[in-house]
Amino acid sequence: MEFFENFISIIFYTLWFMIVISFFVVVIRIIVDVFRDESLSGWSKTAWIALIVVLPVIGSIVYLLARGKDMARRDVRDATAMRAAQVEYTKGLMAEAGGPAGQIRAAKELLDAGTIDEDEYLALKAKALS
Repeated sequence: MEFFENFISIIFYTLWFMIVISFFVVVIRIIVDVFRDESLSGWSKTAWIALIVVLPVIGSIVYLLARGKDMARRDVRDATAMRAAQVEYTKGLMAEAGGPAGQIRAAKELLDAGTIDEDEYLALKAKALS
């Protein structure tokens, strides 16, 4: 029986450890959210931080109940802005098109569209390769 008592103790300690780590992650997320919220004044930020530092459990629950929806909106807004920045960055990389190969491809597209003739295409290709 001693094995099972020790095993159950290990399981409960592991569970308790995970709960404590999760709580610290939530507290850190709340503190980060307090600082990134533009609608709060400096005194409001100070009050929220003081409440969370002095009474972490109660302060975290109160913050999540009072400002949880706004926290989620800020997360979505920041994720959307990050995605837009990544798309713009990728478009910029594609516009550069990797040097000579991109220039040749662009010249071929112009040739296929009928904008330039074969001699101009060959000149652009030679220029890109040089």
